[in-house]
Amino acid sequence: MTIASRLAELGVTLPDAPAPAANYVPYVQVGNTLYVSGQISKDDDGLITGKLGDTMDTAQGAAAAKVCALNLLAQVKAACDGDLERLVRVVKLTGFVNSTADFTQQPQVINGASDFLAEALGDAGRHARSAVSAAALPLGVAVEIEGIFEIK
Repeated sequence: MTIASRLAELGVTLPDAPAPAANYVPYVQVGNTLYVSGQISKDDDGLITGKLGDTMDTAQGAAAAKVCALNLLAQVKAACDGDLERLVRVVKLTGFVNSTADFTQQPQVINGASDFLAEALGDAGRHARSAVSAAALPLGVAVEIEGIFEIK
């Protein structure tokens, strides 16, 4: 089964790859490794903002993290000239969660991205990961995730 057909089966349409918001590039390829810049929780309806432990709960944060994963895959697709089948595996994610000082469920929030990638990509979606708290994130978004991918 192809990645595109699996996404279609899941009812998922990838967004267009978001443009950088500052002075950086969306991805850098070194050999077969693709480093994708942090993707914020932004969908067709706009920014998904909030602070976990205050204005958002863990389920809402996980949904925001899934949006970040979609944006990561959109960048991978753009880097691969539209051919997502060049994706070999997700190597590592680093997830940043806009959260209060006493919020401790950052891993459960970033599971929104990890669970989606495993569901969509199978074993190729399983990855190493970090999930950390941030006092604030750009534009007040709830989640930002960067990724490292192996491509062919």
